[in-house]
Amino acid sequence: MEPTTAPAPRNPRRWLILIVLCLSTLVLVIDNMVLTVSVPPIASDLKADAQDIQWIIESYMLVFAGLLLTAGSISDRFGRRRTMVVGLVIFGAASLLAAMATSPAELIAGRVAMGIGGALIMPSTLSILITVFDDEERRKAIAAWSAVAMVGLVGGPVFGGVLLNHFWWGAVFIINIPIAVVAIIAALILMPESKGPWTKADPLGMALSMVGMTALVYTIIEYPAKGLTSLTTQLSLGTALVTLTAFIVWELRTESPMIPLALFRNRDFTGASFSLVLFTFANGGLMLVLTQYLQYVLGYSPTKTALAFAPLAVASLLFNGLGATLGNKLGNRPMTAVGMAVIATGFAALAFLPSDASFLMLSVVMVVIGMGGGLAMPAATAALMGAVPAEHAGVGSALNDTVQQAGAALGVAILGTVLSSTFTDAMPSNAPDSAKQSITAALTDPAVRTAAREAFTTAMSTTFLASAAAVLVAAALSVILIRDRKPATEEPAETATPELATIA
Repeated sequence: MEPTTAPAPRNPRRWLILIVLCLSTLVLVIDNMVLTVSVPPIASDLKADAQDIQWIIESYMLVFAGLLLTAGSISDRFGRRRTMVVGLVIFGAASLLAAMATSPAELIAGRVAMGIGGALIMPSTLSILITVFDDEERRKAIAAWSAVAMVGLVGGPVFGGVLLNHFWWGAVFIINIPIAVVAIIAALILMPESKGPWTKADPLGMALSMVGMTALVYTIIEYPAKGLTSLTTQLSLGTALVTLTAFIVWELRTESPMIPLALFRNRDFTGASFSLVLFTFANGGLMLVLTQYLQYVLGYSPTKTALAFAPLAVASLLFNGLGATLGNKLGNRPMTAVGMAVIATGFAALAFLPSDASFLMLSVVMVVIGMGGGLAMPAATAALMGAVPAEHAGVGSALNDTVQQAGAALGVAILGTVLSSTFTDAMPSNAPDSAKQSITAALTDPAVRTAAREAFTTAMSTTFLASAAAVLVAAALSVILIRDRKPATEEPAETATPELATIA
């Protein structure tokens, strides 16, 4: 009989480490959400025009998305704690630069630097988490980590509104600095360093991934406004297709790839990836469409709009814990499938909200979506990261982040287009063209104001039905692809059935 190997002892500081990881994630989420309520005072103080505001918002997204995969590879190579700390230093310094900006160009430069710091922080947090926690506790840790992100998503605009009521707009960036300092000190004191085995660098793969992902996200952002007939959109789409295709070909041929594409032969990884893409696709549409419905149709203030999402956050927090507990007993596949089905039910319910929905009616639907997210997200993330070898934890985490970023960006672009086109079709034929193209313009015209609210509600219904369908597909994919095997019988990614490479 072969001697059994004793399990590695648990890190006694693991829950304190989790707090640091959650703080690091929270500062990124809050910063992005706070900016959405800071645009008017920034535009007024810096005399920024519409194009300046667009770049203030989008510069961070482009740099963040473009660097994610490279940052994950760097963290595996040079150390995940070291990479996260460097990211926090850059993010904190860039926040100070943004707060002190006296022109749109300076603020855009600060946002670019913040994107670099954020790209270094985000993959490192999840990769450290999965190396610190063992299989038994990892799901609970992932649930807490994702719940904190949800709190930041909902609480960011409310927090930003409070800051702007008492301070100048730079305070929304200054607040990042003390959080970053605390996270840096705690990381240096509490966290062990972890890294993958030393491998040959892949500079060509890094360059191709950065150019390709940046071009792809830029195309998704620009498409709703300019369409595919625009030369700019065509060039960015062509660049994305060429460079990402070259990236895949190179990664399959090189001896030391930055991204182990064989991961996509693993059914758990592929199923969880596709499920997360479709969920974040729908969720991106949720934030875009529902915020407009609440403010333009129901007449909510920005603060009340943010509070309307609170039931979703609370339900997500509560059911994250339940999802983690049940997931350990039932497995990732049923939890992901059931959670996605519940989310789809919530989106379908949103599709039938009237133009005079009560706060209670809205809150019930938000609770349903939060329940589903709490059940599905820890399981889907655990399935994805559980398929990633320890030596590629940073890249695996970066892939998880990239999948969700791409899904959310696609959701905003595609569902935004569905919303606007359906709104135009639903407006009365005799309405002015400006009113047909924009609900903001329509609400300024008393003659079509009521019709505009009804048309937007109709457009919202179509959009959320599309979202519900996307999440139902995610539920089906999780049933078909995700497996729940015991660790002793689980296949490594490299030996999984080759047919799945075609699916990926």
